[in-house]
Amino acid sequence: MATLLSCVILTYNEEKNIHRCLESLSGWVKEIFIIDSFSNDKTIEIAANFTDKIVQRPFNTHIQQWNWALKNLPFSCDWCLALDADQSISGALKEEIEFIFSSGRSKDINGYYIKRKQFFRGRWLRFGGYYPKYMLKLFKINKVYCDEKEMVDNRFYVGGKTGCLKYDFIEDNRNEDDIIFWLNKHLRYARLKAEEIFNYRQKKRSWLVRPSLFGTPDQKILYLTDLYYGLPLYIRPLLYFILRYFFLLGFLDGPQGFLFHFFQGLWYRQVIDIKLKELKDQHSAASKV
Repeated sequence: MATLLSCVILTYNEEKNIHRCLESLSGWVKEIFIIDSFSNDKTIEIAANFTDKIVQRPFNTHIQQWNWALKNLPFSCDWCLALDADQSISGALKEEIEFIFSSGRSKDINGYYIKRKQFFRGRWLRFGGYYPKYMLKLFKINKVYCDEKEMVDNRFYVGGKTGCLKYDFIEDNRNEDDIIFWLNKHLRYARLKAEEIFNYRQKKRSWLVRPSLFGTPDQKILYLTDLYYGLPLYIRPLLYFILRYFFLLGFLDGPQGFLFHFFQGLWYRQVIDIKLKELKDQHSAASKV
């Protein structure tokens, strides 16, 4: 008997990832929705072997895509599991989710944080502070909301009580075996992240939830984000890389770990700072006119 659970997956040219994702859901969730941004590879062909609930919609940002999905899809379940195409459910996590629903333990809970086990170019990133990272991936549809001012990270928030599950979901983007793909993606992300941070700090906007070192995993991330962007421009990416690679033992992740921690922890964040400085200079020049 299928668990009374809907799953939504965002896709764009995910033929290298989508089969793994859908196979991990097959036979135990009640319904699977695919929101595709007009893929031109075999993504739709592969997905059609698992579900007929496929919608194609132009992509702007992850948050806007998710907000549209959560407001407009014809859900037949109260709960949603939110995934990207490069994410899949481990066997242990599947059994844990089935148990909490069959036992009634989810009755007073509005959302569950799940640990991400991320791979990069075939290697699990176990160190560098990258595991475990808890993400709200399972939630009651009528309790969830997103912050449309967040332009990169597609975080979900719920009001009320949340819980944390014991087992992992797996993130393994095989498209990123091509390092140029990864670099180009993060150049796009860097521009968006710089705009987001500029809007929050320069225009005095606030997060939808209160940042707190001792709150939910998302509140902690926002607290550390504010702390990080309070450090000096250009110096903070280097300090962050040193923290991750040396003090948090990122070097134990081997050659793949060096590439990831260097590019994601230092290069990517330095590009954000460069773009952030451009935005600040443009704002200052415009204000003098």
